[in-house]
Amino acid sequence: MPRTTSRTTDLILTALAPAIWGSSYLVTTRFLPEGIPVTIALLRALPAGILLLVILRQLPPLTWVPKLLLLGALNFTLFWICLFVAAYRLPGGVAATLGATQMLIILGLSRVLLRTPIRPLAVLAGLIGVAGVGALVLSPTAQLDGFGLLAAFGGAVSMALGTVLSRKWTPPVPPLTFTAWQLVAGGLLLVPLAIWLDPPTPTFTATNMAGIAYLGLIGGALTYYFFFRGITRLGPATVAPLGFLSPVTAVALGLIFAGESLSLLQSLGMALVFFAVWLGQYAQSRPVIVAKVQPAE
Repeated sequence: MPRTTSRTTDLILTALAPAIWGSSYLVTTRFLPEGIPVTIALLRALPAGILLLVILRQLPPLTWVPKLLLLGALNFTLFWICLFVAAYRLPGGVAATLGATQMLIILGLSRVLLRTPIRPLAVLAGLIGVAGVGALVLSPTAQLDGFGLLAAFGGAVSMALGTVLSRKWTPPVPPLTFTAWQLVAGGLLLVPLAIWLDPPTPTFTATNMAGIAYLGLIGGALTYYFFFRGITRLGPATVAPLGFLSPVTAVALGLIFAGESLSLLQSLGMALVFFAVWLGQYAQSRPVIVAKVQPAE
């Protein structure tokens, strides 16, 4: 019983990460200034990471710096830049649907890098999840942009690889410390990019500061702590289906704050997403059946 309870707690805490990430679009559009996406990503990562380092007082060994820079680049720098490019060049539904392929990419990368077996039910859950997200957010009149499509898919690959490598390279420190190291690494890599790509930063209002604080402390430090903790305890293949909850949160917030309504197709899509999340967890809980080879007589 305690082991089951612990796993349930781990799943709930990990699921909070993508669920909260789904609020990022609403916060960005309502609380933050436009035109400085890389700077916003920088302010989301670096201050929160530094704050955690000050509290935890534990710097990474020098031998870990190259790995942390790569993980920070994959999980934050490259992923967030691709996310913003896709958001600017594609309708939100197209970007979200391509982002939903991340689960299938994680399953493949886990097989290659972690030797995790690929479970057919998990693949089915991934396909159902992509279909559900598409039905939930994709518009039939969506216009496609080649560079935007590449950015959206590149972001999914970046985050998927960062997720799997975060398990492969888990250091012997608490997950919160690992989160702080990655936030700082990703934030430092964003500094020159923000100076190069974004215009001068405008004067922030109190509303802007509140939005940045939310994205940094809640949508950054807290959620990524839950996320990396879940990767360590549950494994990437178990965590991956939970990513489908992000667009569900985004749509739910649209219903609450923007007065939107769900069509029948969107309702079906939401049901498919929840089923995909359940099926993904069920698939990982099943024992792996290994065929026995009979010795030749």
